[in-house]
Amino acid sequence: MARGSRERRLGQEIQRLLPDLLRQELKDPRVTGLVTVTAVEVSGDLAHAKVFATVLGSADADATLEGLNRGSGFLRSILAQRLRTRTVPALRFVYDASVERGARLTRLIESAVREERDKGDSEDR
Repeated sequence: MARGSRERRLGQEIQRLLPDLLRQELKDPRVTGLVTVTAVEVSGDLAHAKVFATVLGSADADATLEGLNRGSGFLRSILAQRLRTRTVPALRFVYDASVERGARLTRLIESAVREERDKGDSEDR
């Protein structure tokens, strides 16, 4: 078995289960908006998992992450019931800004293309 494949498989399974748990089980009022789990990194000893999440909508990302981290023990206990593993890693939620960065870069590229097109149209006249 390749080194790290066990951690990767467990991370993928946690990433698959967490969105439903966040939506249906977690009742923290700080967790508002749409929370998307973008990736899960599990440590080599399977004791810790870093959960990368984005918050879409008008929700306060810091407060939402605080609520997620506060409820991580509860989420871990539910994961323990659903996963078929001996141990379930402790969850730590981290804000993933890559989605925002990607959207910002897309807007910049679109505006540059639009400016170039407008510049070419004005030179043709």
